[in-house]
Amino acid sequence: MKIFLMKYKLIAILIFLFSSNGWTQNGFQFETNKKKNSIPFKFINNLIIIPIQVNGVSLNFMVDTGIEETILFSVDETDGVSFSKIEKVRIKGFGSNEAFDAYKSDNNKLEIKNYIDNNHNIYLVLDQNINISSQVGVPVNGIIGSKLFQNNCVKIDYISKRIVIYNKNEKQLISAIKNYYSYPIQLVQGKPYLNVNAFFNTEKQPLNAKVLIDTGNTDAFWFFKHKDKGIEIPIKNIDDFLGRGFSGDVFGKRGRIPSISIGNYNFKDPIAAFPDTIATSDIDKIEGRLGSVGSEVMRRFSTIYDYNNNLIYLKKNSNYKESFSFNMSGVEVQHQGLQWITETYKSNTVVNNNLFDANGNKLENNLKYRFELKPIYVIANVRKDSPAAIAGLKKEDVIVTINNQNG
Repeated sequence: MKIFLMKYKLIAILIFLFSSNGWTQNGFQFETNKKKNSIPFKFINNLIIIPIQVNGVSLNFMVDTGIEETILFSVDETDGVSFSKIEKVRIKGFGSNEAFDAYKSDNNKLEIKNYIDNNHNIYLVLDQNINISSQVGVPVNGIIGSKLFQNNCVKIDYISKRIVIYNKNEKQLISAIKNYYSYPIQLVQGKPYLNVNAFFNTEKQPLNAKVLIDTGNTDAFWFFKHKDKGIEIPIKNIDDFLGRGFSGDVFGKRGRIPSISIGNYNFKDPIAAFPDTIATSDIDKIEGRLGSVGSEVMRRFSTIYDYNNNLIYLKKNSNYKESFSFNMSGVEVQHQGLQWITETYKSNTVVNNNLFDANGNKLENNLKYRFELKPIYVIANVRKDSPAAIAGLKKEDVIVTINNQNG
């Protein structure tokens, strides 16, 4: 049996806002005549993290094509940010819990180098239980969605770890898309949808499925079983924790399906997740949507998003042929702050070996104490009947040592 390396899975956070907002006429604009803007990003657990200045304060945002609006949730770390024109709204995301309160703030200035929006809407979430930082392991203050993509072509290069935003210039785009394949996308509420051909059963015809392109979902594919009878859960599957959304934990089944094609590109034996109906029944009522394609697939391409022409350009990169791996251990771990640890160590033995007490006895006690600030790692979830569960690990256990080594 092949054992795959564990990969942490973070659910896409898909937001439904109980207030209707159309596309803004302005949005992000280039401050100068610069042809393009290149932004380095961190790629952690299949998530893209970029720095953005919000009202003059530098914060870290996850880039998520699966949402329309901009969300800010780590307010405890953003005391220096000022907001105006705040009104209460209701938000619901993936998960089984009810909708909750958030606050909409208008007229915010967002800057990504010389790419600026002077009238940006932000939704502030004050629930301290919603914290991507603990799941990713680095500070993440919020999520930016379609507003980043709406005015100009945006390239995501997963190999160089750079986002390139092209100023409106046809010559630049023609040069950039050389050797790429283009595919039509449908934009609904600012989110891009793509059609794929999915084989759930080799004895049947593939299902042409409309899926959301979701860079905030670390999995390869999600499919909603209740949306179409052609979606078949593999006979060999496991009940699994799929992640945590704004509205609670999401569970479902996970298994390999025969193949999925995106235009000219075909993936053999990809891993697909099938979330429980209770987590998805009230979310994303887009007609015909059957699932999502996440970052585990998108990271295998260099992608250019052209929202103005309803196109996406794809070119496979060096990640393309990697196998689809799986968390075999069944344990999900998250970072939960820092704590002071007392440790003992041996001081300078050359000096101490020459120390004697009043009776002439040699002093051997050369142990000293020091305090170090170390991270706390907590088990977020344990899959039923997994090796972790059999070993006795439980949710909310604190990891003290790994292989007899302190963290």
